[in-house]
Amino acid sequence: MTTPATMTAIEIDGKGGPEVLVARQRPIPAPGPGQIIVKVAAAGVNRPDVLQRQGLYPAPKGHSEIPGLEVAGHVAATGEDASRFAIGDAVMALVNGGGYAEYCIADEAAALPVPAGLSMVEAAAVPETFFTVWHNVFERAGLRPGEWFMIHGGTSGIGVTAIQLAKAFGAKVIATAGGPDKCRACLDLGADRAVDYRAEDFTEAVKEATAKRGVDVILDMVGGDYVAKNIRSLADDGRLVNIAYLKGSEVTVDMMRVMLKRLTITGSTLRIRPTEVKGRIARAIEEKVSPLLSDKRIKVVIDSEFALADAARAHARIDAGEHIGKIVLKV
Repeated sequence: MTTPATMTAIEIDGKGGPEVLVARQRPIPAPGPGQIIVKVAAAGVNRPDVLQRQGLYPAPKGHSEIPGLEVAGHVAATGEDASRFAIGDAVMALVNGGGYAEYCIADEAAALPVPAGLSMVEAAAVPETFFTVWHNVFERAGLRPGEWFMIHGGTSGIGVTAIQLAKAFGAKVIATAGGPDKCRACLDLGADRAVDYRAEDFTEAVKEATAKRGVDVILDMVGGDYVAKNIRSLADDGRLVNIAYLKGSEVTVDMMRVMLKRLTITGSTLRIRPTEVKGRIARAIEEKVSPLLSDKRIKVVIDSEFALADAARAHARIDAGEHIGKIVLKV
């Protein structure tokens, strides 16, 4: 596959709203050892991209400052020691940046084949959310069949993935969402109970749904005052995993409740983790989740598609908070 010398990419011109996303010409990057170049067909839009645009989540040192953490496309070139994929292979990959572009570097270890039956748009919406949910819910929190699981933000990209994966592996699911339409969407995806946080107290809903027992695992992206409420909502030996903090990262915790219930509180970010860790997660997803995607037992929920040059409009959509599922840029 012949690659040109330059490509169109979306740069962040300053800090601020969607208007700071500008299309410019950039040199096509060269792959290093263990890396591949993906000719991008589609790229997912995620909340960390918004934080980067606002100046709150800079790219890790040594990685592309172009936003975009997940892509799908075809292998255009391979670096030294990258031998799994051949030129032209269809892949999807979790990347450390650079996704909003016509070509993107990916560590081969963090790439996996596009599951049979998925479009490139669907494949581009998989890596960021599926890696995050699999690692945090199943590896860190150890969710088991028959347990109760709660996800906050059930119609976000993370939420629609978490609901479906938890149900696919035998858990019972409570999802919180804002408004009746979003709650219906959560139920349609398989949630056993949807809680409209604008009208209900989720701690009371948990008591009702679990006969006052509480839930076993909570995946939270809200932080702030949700942390104390999450602790009250957990069952004995429950596990709380935080992956974001929309309402603040500094909280007050009643450690007596944590001790009496024998709770585990943890959290993680993926972007700064070593390639080896991401590679291990990729192999687990390829083995355990890709077949579910191919068989349509789990679906990729696409909210909307935008052209690469319309990245600002895509960010306006995610900023508005009305989306259900993933927003994707088509290249």
